[in-house]
Amino acid sequence: MFFKTSLAAQLEQWNNTIKQEPNNPRYYVQRGMIYFKLGKIEESIADFDMAENLDFSITPYLWQRGLSYYYVDRFADGAKQFEIDLTVNSQDVEETVWRYLCIARLSGMEEARNSLLPVKNDPRKIMVAIYDLFAGMCTVDDVLNVGKLPGLKGKFYSHLYVGLYYEAQGNLQLAQDYIIKAADDYKIDDYMWYLSVVHKNLRNN
Repeated sequence: MFFKTSLAAQLEQWNNTIKQEPNNPRYYVQRGMIYFKLGKIEESIADFDMAENLDFSITPYLWQRGLSYYYVDRFADGAKQFEIDLTVNSQDVEETVWRYLCIARLSGMEEARNSLLPVKNDPRKIMVAIYDLFAGMCTVDDVLNVGKLPGLKGKFYSHLYVGLYYEAQGNLQLAQDYIIKAADDYKIDDYMWYLSVVHKNLRNN
């Protein structure tokens, strides 16, 4: 309950800020992120859209909107957002994997794997292992073992993406088991931790 109370207070602050400066796109992105953390996915998309309408140059940086699209089943829009994002950040495993996840939900894992974009220079070992898992070059156990090395953050990311990998396969029970563990046991100060909580809550409804 504490984090929800804190988020509600942050939402009120951004509401007041936007009332004072309604044409600042950055403020809509920030409020959209709060909406997402609160599980208000459609409201988050509306704010990200408003930010884009105010400044179209931010479109390749709206990775948060891609995540929101995923959770309202707008998988084609999500894949497109991540493709645009990768034009300015081509070595980001997470955006590449989220594109994969959207394509998998649209067209199946084989199509997603065949269209997986190459990433060679992500410096994070856990992200390299996660990429290899989605590329079919390592196992779930390999990812979990690598995730033990960096501590709490590594354990969180390994469990989150193993869960998402199982969701792409259609194994919803295993997906939920791993993502619940990521959310409940490995809390970190990170937007993706909030995503794990949102995922857990939405899939339990």
